[in-house]
Amino acid sequence: MSKAKLEPIIGHVTKGSVFLDPALFEPARGAELHMRAELLRGLERWLKTAGTQAAAAKVLGVTQARVSDIKRGKINTFSLDLLVRLAARAGLKPTLRLAA
Repeated sequence: MSKAKLEPIIGHVTKGSVFLDPALFEPARGAELHMRAELLRGLERWLKTAGTQAAAAKVLGVTQARVSDIKRGKINTFSLDLLVRLAARAGLKPTLRLAA
């Protein structure tokens, strides 16, 4: 797995998810980031209806500080598998669809 950074492209316009732009992210990494972002956005929407952060933390089985991280969009602090588990605990029914 390469950790090389892509050079920014001046004047480049991305259509759709920035994570799926091969000029900005290696495709496998971009796909993972895109999935994590979708799950995080779903959890952020759920939090708006979940009451207090303490109540949401109890449902999700995490600390209130972790709920705060979700609300603040801290994508780098959550793995894909944890976001899937949290979304399921919130009743969001995460699914995966593969396309060729």
